[in-house]
Amino acid sequence: MNRLLVASLLSIAWHASTLLASAAPLDLAKAVVVAPAGLSGPEKKAVAVLREEVEKRTQILFPVTDAWPAEQIPVITVGPASLVEQVAGSYASLLAAERGEIRPEGYRIRTVTDRVAPAMLVVGNDARGVLFGVGHVLRLLHMAPRSVRLVEALNISTAPRYPLRGHQLGYRPKTNSYDAWTVSMWEQYIRDLAVFGTNAIELIPPRSDDDDDSPHFPLPKIEMMVEMSRIADEYGLDVWIWYPALDKDYADPKTVALALEEWDAVFQKLPRIDAIFVPGGDPGHTQPKYLFALLEQATKVLHQSHPEAQMWMSPQSFNQEWMEEFYQLMQQEPAWLTGIVFGPQVRVSLPELRAAVPERYPIRRYPDITHSLHSQYPVPDWDTAYALTEGREGINPRPLGQAVIFRTLQSYATGFLTYSEGCNDDVNKFVWSGLGWDPDAEVLEILRQYSRFFIGDQSTDDFAQGLLALEQNWAGPLLTNAGVYTTLEQFQAMERSASPQVLLNWRFQQALYRAYYDAYNRSRLLYETALEDEAMDRLRQAPRTGSLLAMEQAEAALGRAVTHPVAQSWRARVFELAEALYQSVRMQLSVPRYKAIAVRRGANLDEIDVPLNNAPWLADRSHEIRKMAAEDDRLRALDEIVNWTNPGPGGFYDDLGSLASQTHLVRGLGFEKDPAFLRSSLVGFGLRTTHPWRYSWRNHAESLNDEPLEVTYAGLDPTAQYKVRVVYAGEPVPGIRLVANDRDDIHPFIEKEIPVRPQEFDIPRDATSGGTLTLTWYRTPGLGGAGRGCQVAEVWLIKQ
Repeated sequence: MNRLLVASLLSIAWHASTLLASAAPLDLAKAVVVAPAGLSGPEKKAVAVLREEVEKRTQILFPVTDAWPAEQIPVITVGPASLVEQVAGSYASLLAAERGEIRPEGYRIRTVTDRVAPAMLVVGNDARGVLFGVGHVLRLLHMAPRSVRLVEALNISTAPRYPLRGHQLGYRPKTNSYDAWTVSMWEQYIRDLAVFGTNAIELIPPRSDDDDDSPHFPLPKIEMMVEMSRIADEYGLDVWIWYPALDKDYADPKTVALALEEWDAVFQKLPRIDAIFVPGGDPGHTQPKYLFALLEQATKVLHQSHPEAQMWMSPQSFNQEWMEEFYQLMQQEPAWLTGIVFGPQVRVSLPELRAAVPERYPIRRYPDITHSLHSQYPVPDWDTAYALTEGREGINPRPLGQAVIFRTLQSYATGFLTYSEGCNDDVNKFVWSGLGWDPDAEVLEILRQYSRFFIGDQSTDDFAQGLLALEQNWAGPLLTNAGVYTTLEQFQAMERSASPQVLLNWRFQQALYRAYYDAYNRSRLLYETALEDEAMDRLRQAPRTGSLLAMEQAEAALGRAVTHPVAQSWRARVFELAEALYQSVRMQLSVPRYKAIAVRRGANLDEIDVPLNNAPWLADRSHEIRKMAAEDDRLRALDEIVNWTNPGPGGFYDDLGSLASQTHLVRGLGFEKDPAFLRSSLVGFGLRTTHPWRYSWRNHAESLNDEPLEVTYAGLDPTAQYKVRVVYAGEPVPGIRLVANDRDDIHPFIEKEIPVRPQEFDIPRDATSGGTLTLTWYRTPGLGGAGRGCQVAEVWLIKQ
């Protein structure tokens, strides 16, 4: 039985107790650290972490000794139980009496204040337990310049619920910051993660679906990979490698031989490898039978340099045919395979996968915590203004949402290593690490510890609440979310009172950047919506003023968004913070300014002024209308614009991507029960267009994989004839089909039209004769990939 599974079984008996008794604060400013002789390398590293992290925040460097001091001074002793008991003197019997079940990675923390010399005992069950015990202490200490205190007595005994708690840290050009990090920056970040209980990192090999080089690289890819493996090993953390199989034809023995040679060269260079994870797709696209054959040989190569390393794979991007082949191969229970990974673009749910995979194989999660749209767990009910500006890889603290994603599915898996594309998802990493240790932990308490340790003692609650407020900024329609301004006011208050050190802190800068950007977005959205309303009023006057003057006046109104912009001080502060973030943590928030690899890769400073109304589409339509020779033709075209959403008497209109206009959309289970939206409709976005699109085409309702998308109507006129007008936006797919009441084909599988335009189809009279109607859309079944394509932007049900 593999050691991850053993650890998982041991952790079923997980237990954690924390007794916090009222007591006078324990002043540790003059404490000495007792580190017994005989500590292992990772245990010595834990002692160094304690001393160095306290010194950074207090200018106090604890002296260290391997024997209990004779002086009556506070003592912090750190180490495994067997060694601490040897040096603890009169405290040894106390430790022995409290010794319980030895659970992997667990620890005990005990403060003793009823003796002449106060003491804090940090006792690990193993080397990792020592490190994680030190991390827990650091999260609870109240630190300020020349001050280190504990405000309450501690009696803690805890061990992690899940044996695998890690994060992917990819040194590659595609990320929005990682590619510029130095070795020292990587060590600090890996240390930060370990303080919160992370026990594994996942690296990316030199060849992946990335450019070969980055202008930001301080070291070549393989050299940094070696350094990161070394760092993790020094801390006693597991090293995984996400290793995509990118060659085109693994049915060719020559291709396999070259791939194995390439992989072996990487394996041999790394000082530590605990596991390899090969995704079935995203990227890579290899039929399961050939992929399994490749990985069987790759496992033998891996064991030549790392005999205990494991091989894992995922069925990502498989179509239905390949999924069935994958299941058949799994029933053969290959001995070389350790476990299965559940990640983005797996076309079945985690419970379904767990039921189909033999029990001997643990399942590890690979959750996407970094992307806000076009992803495994998109932000639910996100406003289009945010999608168009802050984009897919914006700074995205989602603590409560991540807790839903974790808790809904984690019981089916042995643990996780998250999918990350940079430090934009920093808060989410720490939420996952905290919940991986204790799934019942309060999210707010995780955020308080995050804030205390990273921002400072005085900001513990304020910054934690601010992170929750940033998440709420992204909940629901932005036009009506006045809380966005309150969030900014709260962060501005923290900004005014912040020390110079905090103002230079990249985590504080990230939160400020989001608060200012969100508020600027809302201010623009309100303003540009009002300008569009004014422009539409001008167009409605066209029969009286004439079409040409009406269009001129409408364009003048819309143009004030550029000539008389709003909230420019907030915009300027966003740019200042972008520069600060490049200097502090190398965030590349702009392509021209900071050499980000692409706008869609987190460079959302370049999208800050994207129009948040129909101005580009209206300008394009006005250009075409002016070409019409006859005034009557121009007036008819303008009338179509001003009555765009009017379905006529007895009709219905839905802008399915607008949260305020989805009256007839069937939502399904929803985010709380279905955070990946595998059985629910969700709001999606079409961001890359070659022609100016209506704002209502930049968003849509969609369903994933083979799940249908539905709208329902009631109260229809049973004697009337109806037709449906529909706009298919989003992404091109091989086909989309529309059915009424599960029986009447409204149209067969058809290609989406480019450029996008409304299409009309008759509804059979007997489909509405009962006064109700259900319209259902299907994507071509059985496809692999991201699962998107069943996407509908607008629907009119028109009574003829």
